[in-house]
Amino acid sequence: MTQHTQPSLFSPVQVGALNLSHRVVMAPLTRLRSQQPGDIPTDLMAEYYSQRASEGGLLIAEATPISFAARGYLGAPGIYTDEQVTGWKKVTAAVHAKGGRIFLQLWHVGRQSHADLANGAAPVTASVVPYEGVAYTAKGWVPVTPARALNIDEIPSIIEQYHQAAERAKAAGFDGVEIHGANGYLPDQFLQDGSNKRTDAYGGPVENRARFLLEVTAAAVSVWGGDRVGVRIGPSGRWAGMSDSNPEATFRYVAEQLNQFGLAYLHIIEPRIKGSEAIEEGLAPVASQHLRRIFHGKIIAAGGFEPADAKAIIAAGDADLVAFGRHFIANPDLPKRIQFGLQFNPYDRTTFYGGDHRGYTDYPFYKESNEDEQSAVETVNELASVGAD
Repeated sequence: MTQHTQPSLFSPVQVGALNLSHRVVMAPLTRLRSQQPGDIPTDLMAEYYSQRASEGGLLIAEATPISFAARGYLGAPGIYTDEQVTGWKKVTAAVHAKGGRIFLQLWHVGRQSHADLANGAAPVTASVVPYEGVAYTAKGWVPVTPARALNIDEIPSIIEQYHQAAERAKAAGFDGVEIHGANGYLPDQFLQDGSNKRTDAYGGPVENRARFLLEVTAAAVSVWGGDRVGVRIGPSGRWAGMSDSNPEATFRYVAEQLNQFGLAYLHIIEPRIKGSEAIEEGLAPVASQHLRRIFHGKIIAAGGFEPADAKAIIAAGDADLVAFGRHFIANPDLPKRIQFGLQFNPYDRTTFYGGDHRGYTDYPFYKESNEDEQSAVETVNELASVGAD
């Protein structure tokens, strides 16, 4: 008779084509440290990802523009030139050398951009809807340039950019790709009716608004197969001016339709939660809990999780893996620290975006404190003195 044990953060799990040894995932984290000009991944980036790789663990690389015009944050590495592929090869090789696995997140920011990042061209979006956000340019954080709505005959070229980016990601040695469909970026701008006022085949009912995200997903699956593609969504997200008149119906439809691809996972951003008591009181995670009944594959939950929250959502069966962001920035050996209850390094927000190795590759791995080491030395000395007597 087969014994079924309850999964934990540190029990093995199959995610699409990958067999992982634990369920602590590194979330995609924008760090803006690529080589400029050219948005080329660097040796420093390879060191950063290598530090955070673990045997049988999954990393999701930072959001990566699929084209020159898809950018919104100067310094983000791209996946649209041969030089970028060469740079990413160093990253994937370094992660694989540690026994880790790594997906690349494919990114088009849509309206969250500035003309300075695209040689003067206006950003593109689903519909022209007033939006007050910022982009990161050579002049720092600046208000976005007003976007223009994509003509319907332009959309296939954007889908093709995703297809080419998926191919380049394969050439760069990644283990798969994730479609960034959350946080108010281009697929999200098409999906939610607060930003999509179109009246053509990509607007109106949810079947039309979801078309862009589903076509992008199909493009990636045509390169990788479904079992090496993930999709990230943010059903509760209001960031970047997003809204939907019926988010439950919208994201239920998306989850249902994504089942056709046999995806590696669905990556769901939850609202920021405050401690495990939020889960116990049924306040969170609302999205994973709801979509678990609809999506047939593995679910990765993200959203400000602490270890207790992560253990609780896995035990409850509402997610299969948990993605950590800020804690992974400051703790390169985060899975080990969680597993053994070790103290975390604090993170420094001032070094999150841009800069050099400081706040990037200089966070220490866990080691016994000097106090512990001193205690161990004293114990050894005491034993030695007893032996001498």
